[in-house]
Amino acid sequence: MPACSAVPLELTAAERHRLKKMANGHKTPHQTPQRATIVLLAARGRSNAQIAAETHLLVETVRRWRGRFAAGQVPALADRRRSGREPAFTALQIAEVKARARQLSTQFGAPLSRWSCPELAREAVTRAITDTISASTVRRWLRDDALKPWQHRSWIFIRDPNFRAIAQRIPDVYARFDGTQLGEDEYVISADEKTSIQARCRSIPPWPRARPVRCASTTPTGAAEPWPPWPPTT
Repeated sequence: MPACSAVPLELTAAERHRLKKMANGHKTPHQTPQRATIVLLAARGRSNAQIAAETHLLVETVRRWRGRFAAGQVPALADRRRSGREPAFTALQIAEVKARARQLSTQFGAPLSRWSCPELAREAVTRAITDTISASTVRRWLRDDALKPWQHRSWIFIRDPNFRAIAQRIPDVYARFDGTQLGEDEYVISADEKTSIQARCRSIPPWPRARPVRCASTTPTGAAEPWPPWPPTT
């Protein structure tokens, strides 16, 4: 019975460049550089046995990926879609959970200020969107669309018609102007600009001054000089 001859391969410049990038990729799956290397060696005229010896792979593996590339070029080196189990959630259920995350929790009567993944999972079960769902599944769905309902921005529109006149004094004081321009010997002190920095009376007495570190010197006879008295006497 005659042996099967290897499929000859010819690469274009673009295909060769792309395969070299796949073969030298450090962040790609382990199978991708192997398959690209097989094709590159096959394009150089190597036989399947020679390629298997150089790559430490089985001849059947080399023959399979060589034939796959000959039939479908570079896209054929990717894994084929396998038939797995049916998805646990439908696209409609996922869309309903994401739509719920985009709305405020108060619109649904939930006693929350912001949605969290566990609360969204509990809401989906309560509203009969799904029978059961975990917070990690909700977190994965939201991460796919970069949704973060627990982080939102808000702002307040100015409604007071006299706001400008009332608030104008604050920037004026920072500009050293309080009806008239402040003089060089006049200062503006803000003691309550931040809640954590306030003018308060000291409730804890100050710590005493620490004694400075000093290395004892020795006399010509080898005896250490005594420490000076502390606190120093006048």
